[in-house]
Amino acid sequence: MKKPPYGMIAILFIGAFVAFLNNTLLNVALPTIMIEFDVTPSQVQWLTTGYMLVNGILIPASAYFIQKFKNKTLFITAMSLFSLGTLIAWIAPGFWILVAGRMIQACGSAIMMPLLMNVMLIAFPIERRGTAMGIFGLVMIMAPAIGPTLSGFIVENYSWRVLFAVILPFALIPLVLAIFKLKNITPQREVTLDKFSHVLSSVGFGGLLYGFSVAGDEGWTSWIVVATLGLGTIGLVWFILRQLRLPEPLLEFRIYKYPMFALASAISIVLSAAMFSGMILTPLYVQTIRGFSPLDSGLLMLPGALVMAVMSPITGRLFDAFGAKWLAISGLSISAITTFALSGLTLDTSYASIMFLYTMRMFGFSMIMMPVMTNGLNQLDAVLYPHGTAMNNTLQQVSGAIGSAIFLTIMNARMSKWISNEIAIQRQSGEFPVDEGAQQVVMEELSRVGMLEGITFSFFIAAIVTIVALVLSFFIKRVVPKREAI
Repeated sequence: MKKPPYGMIAILFIGAFVAFLNNTLLNVALPTIMIEFDVTPSQVQWLTTGYMLVNGILIPASAYFIQKFKNKTLFITAMSLFSLGTLIAWIAPGFWILVAGRMIQACGSAIMMPLLMNVMLIAFPIERRGTAMGIFGLVMIMAPAIGPTLSGFIVENYSWRVLFAVILPFALIPLVLAIFKLKNITPQREVTLDKFSHVLSSVGFGGLLYGFSVAGDEGWTSWIVVATLGLGTIGLVWFILRQLRLPEPLLEFRIYKYPMFALASAISIVLSAAMFSGMILTPLYVQTIRGFSPLDSGLLMLPGALVMAVMSPITGRLFDAFGAKWLAISGLSISAITTFALSGLTLDTSYASIMFLYTMRMFGFSMIMMPVMTNGLNQLDAVLYPHGTAMNNTLQQVSGAIGSAIFLTIMNARMSKWISNEIAIQRQSGEFPVDEGAQQVVMEELSRVGMLEGITFSFFIAAIVTIVALVLSFFIKRVVPKREAI
């Protein structure tokens, strides 16, 4: 096979890195934006919810786009939309224009990861595919992981608008390079877009993502949560049944007849839920309970991001040499142990200890996701790569959002129950103060300790979830793909 087009892949990498970095860059800035535009917490949440919704709607259609259009056309379109959205968000005079800018950004970023993965599978020979996907893992995981650190620094020292001002040049550089340097290597075939499938996909994935993302604020019994989750479930079931009957499905669910791909999907779903929950619970503990600044919180998570960056290419080489099974078992064992350790956090656990546990947890995760995913994709025929990458990315979005919502709900439920029990005990013993001022002081302390109880219990559940993935990893078998699949 010809030498892989490294220059072209570098251009795609830069574009993907910027798009992935953007996913988590805004989280730390939400409170500042809320004050500036005088909006409620549920409204400001649309900056992340809207972005996630667009991704959930467009990623399932990425298999169609990748098969129908040339990779150069797709990349230029995606980066143009992303750059336009970034510009609109930077100069937005009002809150809902800012939301619109974020959603236009998402239109571009949604296609980026499936497109890059598909190009990698086509461009690299079988024996070097793990190394290539390991480098891709560096982009996929490190970019969103350094987002909070960069965002914390910018928000503490500059306006939140600088977040978009910094992103825009890095979005325009790969766009200009792509116009002159990018070549087409992905095969095209005549495929038709089943419009009704796309509607069902949007209703199904969009409804589930929205329902789970607002459940933490609205409550699981809220009519909007029940309605959107119900509608999403109906839409998704209908969508799957329709895909199984169509000769040219929007998303090919028949790829689950390949056992290693099915197993890789199951592990990835469980893993995404556990990993994303930690990315939310850790800063919540550090900032809300311990009172560290957003920048300190971001810096605490930075070594974990750097470890993942260093490990991704190494993991890829190890995958090429030994396969995914023992990498996954080792990584999941480390992740389970460190997650259990995080369930023992206290009100005075040292900053260094938290950083060490979080970094080791990320070290464990760095050995799992890309090897398992690549092993699953290796079992597919080349014609099914677009569907495999689209399916993986859709499930990661959905399971990450659902997992985060469920773990936050577990935290809130445990916290509320602990506070109620503690108040009842203090009242029964006569220790609960009568004076309103004293009551407020006691309630603030109870809320702090109650949140700690909720977070540590959520980490305990996350550890059990990680053990489920560990058990599944023992069933991994090394896949040697047919060379004609390339």
